[in-house]
Amino acid sequence: MLLAVLYVVLQRVLQLFGLLCRSTDFKELEILVLRHELGVLRRQVVRPALRPADRVFLAAASRMLPRVRWSSFLVTPATLLRWHRRLVANRWTYARPRGRPPNPRRTSSARRAVGPRESAVGLPAHRGRTEGHGPGRFGDDRQKGPARAEQLGPVGERRGPSWREFLRAQARSIVAVDFFTVDTAWLQRLYVLFFIEVASRRVYLAGCTANPDGAWVTQQARQVAWALGDRTEPVRFLIRDHDRKFTNSFDAVFRALGIRVIRTPIQAPQANAIAERFVRTVRSECLDWLLIGNARHLERVLTVFVDHFNSHRPHRGLNLEPPDGRLATDKQARAKAIVVERRDRLGGLLREYRRAA
Repeated sequence: MLLAVLYVVLQRVLQLFGLLCRSTDFKELEILVLRHELGVLRRQVVRPALRPADRVFLAAASRMLPRVRWSSFLVTPATLLRWHRRLVANRWTYARPRGRPPNPRRTSSARRAVGPRESAVGLPAHRGRTEGHGPGRFGDDRQKGPARAEQLGPVGERRGPSWREFLRAQARSIVAVDFFTVDTAWLQRLYVLFFIEVASRRVYLAGCTANPDGAWVTQQARQVAWALGDRTEPVRFLIRDHDRKFTNSFDAVFRALGIRVIRTPIQAPQANAIAERFVRTVRSECLDWLLIGNARHLERVLTVFVDHFNSHRPHRGLNLEPPDGRLATDKQARAKAIVVERRDRLGGLLREYRRAA
């Protein structure tokens, strides 16, 4: 791979020296012939096969030409992004399958969930009569044994609330925290720490780094704790997973403020679904369309996106409202035309619309 790249670079340098010795008319005629050949090639080949050295040369040449001239390339910006995703996937391919291991008690859980009228395999409850057990033994004795062992009441009256019921009841006083990773254009992995309010979906960007050790995570927790102290309603619960980056000192910062730290079950991302949903949003609407250079570039991009997420984006917010609410605007008469101005952010990747003053 390296030798191929060096060969291509040497070949292009020699061609450049050769072009310097030619006249301007000869160069313009050669460019015209090459453009015609490129048009013929595009009519015959839908998707040309490129070598790794060709991709490196095209990517480097794209940095020297203005964007309006990129139509002369055989590849598009989406192709460059696809190459980057492929490189990241090849770098972080794991030998063993990822995911939650199978639950050995799935059958018993299904039996508890179907209730007293059905068994776990879906057979009717009167099957015991055909086996000579009488009308009540299958519906009472066989069902009461597992229920008493698990300390469960009747269906719908379990001993504790589900995750969905707990989040709905305590949403205004719950904050979730999580990490997500971003791979730069040079295949360096960066870690982003963020907090999100469960009720309003307001996001707090804590920071991003390549080495999220315990001291860094604890310092970011202190800064976010100060910001959470300005809320009208105090925070009572903090939801996090079993990531080793959340050390005891991280939990101590919030426990000192009277906040109870709740850890989700192991390998159960659905227990922290609101934070996971924000990760999907920031990837699909922002990070998947950009090539990140370094940590400073990533922090600048995420700062703009979080501000856009909290202040705008009403078509995706709760009740069609952004987390920070709408700006107060005076109602205008129907006969008067409404003038709307657009604001482009991140080079037009994000667009914000406001009523003009």
